[in-house]
Amino acid sequence: MVSREETQRKLDLLAAGAMRHTPEQRYTVADRLEERAAESPEARFLIWDEGEISYREANRQANRYAHFALTRGLRRGDVAALMLDNCPDFIYCWMGLAKIGCIAALINTHIKGNALRHALSTTNSKILFVSERCLENLATIDGRDECPVALTIPLSQLDDMADGNPDRTLRQGMTGESTLSLVFTSGTTGLPKAAIVTHMRWLGTGDGWCSLFALDERDVFYCVLPLYHVAAGMSLLSQVLASGGAMVLRPRFSARRFWPDVRQYGVTVTQYSGEMCRYLFNQPARKEDREHSLKLMSGAGLAAELWPRFQQRFGVETIAEGYGGTEINCNLINVDNKVGSCGRIPFKERSNARLVKYDLGGNDYPRNPDGTLIECAAGEVGELLGNIVQIPGVGAGRFSGYTDLEATQQKILHDVFQTGDRWFRTGDLLRRDEDDYYYFVDRIGDTFRWKSENVSTSEVANALGGYAGLELLTVYGVNIPGHEGRAGMAALVMQSGRQFDPDSFYQLATTALPGYAVPVFLRISEQADITSTFKLRKVDLQKAAYKKINDSDLLYVLDTDRETYSPMDNATLARLGIPPGE
Repeated sequence: MVSREETQRKLDLLAAGAMRHTPEQRYTVADRLEERAAESPEARFLIWDEGEISYREANRQANRYAHFALTRGLRRGDVAALMLDNCPDFIYCWMGLAKIGCIAALINTHIKGNALRHALSTTNSKILFVSERCLENLATIDGRDECPVALTIPLSQLDDMADGNPDRTLRQGMTGESTLSLVFTSGTTGLPKAAIVTHMRWLGTGDGWCSLFALDERDVFYCVLPLYHVAAGMSLLSQVLASGGAMVLRPRFSARRFWPDVRQYGVTVTQYSGEMCRYLFNQPARKEDREHSLKLMSGAGLAAELWPRFQQRFGVETIAEGYGGTEINCNLINVDNKVGSCGRIPFKERSNARLVKYDLGGNDYPRNPDGTLIECAAGEVGELLGNIVQIPGVGAGRFSGYTDLEATQQKILHDVFQTGDRWFRTGDLLRRDEDDYYYFVDRIGDTFRWKSENVSTSEVANALGGYAGLELLTVYGVNIPGHEGRAGMAALVMQSGRQFDPDSFYQLATTALPGYAVPVFLRISEQADITSTFKLRKVDLQKAAYKKINDSDLLYVLDTDRETYSPMDNATLARLGIPPGE
């Protein structure tokens, strides 16, 4: 067991790096890139399409974008949207906008229609830089004339632009608390919200990680997650610029290509998200599995049952599972390789995070007689809150909010432990153990009630994740006519060449889970419809419930009489009290 003092020592290193940056500072992300280009002009910055791009060349290209943006009328404080696939121009354009004090709205390249229109309008974007591949997304918007001018990457025009650093007065007045970018977060309901990312937070993330893990110019980072996502666009990219190292940039994640890339380029640091590690683990074992330079993997979503098997097979020294989000002000990080945990708070007085009781049935907080909220004891599940701190010269604990003021206010709780205090609602359920390690349980919107019990979709998925031959799994609740609450349903995708066996799955589910948490329905699909962060699209699956989405799907129903999962038909549904045709 790692001592509390040792855990705190590591967390202090992280905090020391992040706290170098303050709300009042005049140093921005643009200054960081220009600084690197001046100090180490020929050092590798990007490795892309088998070629290398130096810090000096990247800075020159960013300058061309900055001067181009000026010719299009953009000025300090204006917003330009980026809807680009992973490529160097994404970074050049983003950094170029920062050089003239503009804000980049980072748009998911997969959204269309009303969601895309909402993303562009809610950010008040004046121009949209868009890749050729994403142009078809724009055609799905009604009232296209009301959207910003769309520009594909203007390579021919960029060649005519100056490549010198723009005058710093163009970003005069920018501080650490100024907005660098807008990053979309879906939350639990409604259309995506544009969360504000400040220069201070972006820079502090990179400096904090470099301080904690002793990262420097010798490190090589591997980026396979989309740059519009905060994990790659803030966490990883800021680490690269903080360390002065190089980044191997790929258009997308490939399980087949991952380890060969790590070996070829000497990668030392990378990220994971969702089921990426399972994809890697499901690749055929090779004798060279442990022959690589990768020392650190950080991310979120590594299942506890897979974690030790993954680490044993591939020999990655440090797995840094964390908890956080674009706008969350109380992030956690597991610095002790504690399997399953997303972080530790060894001394409560050193953290702004608190775990409080939450009543899922009433969607409310139980309170003490004096009206204050009740903190959870060890082993209890509750919602994580972050105290909103506004101390001059201190960046920690701040909540920058969203572009939507109403959405911002909805995330703030008042008078939680004392009159006048303000706390950020994460909307996430966690629990802690006796040693104050924290474990992610579920989103409040994902946990559901069944048979008068709370069912955590994440805990069910963890319990079933070791099923032989499984490629992907997600768990959710669905409504059944005439029944209270929601019944559990699991969607599975099997590995190529592996068959689903309903008997063995029944045995696993009923052995590993309490009766109320055993999934009532199963959907077996041939292919996975996953998000850019490698999670099955739960919302679409919930809408379909236990109806077929396509002819290849196989649907099963829990059959306790036969101790198996039986193919779904009118007879099996009737045992659940569901009329035919429902």
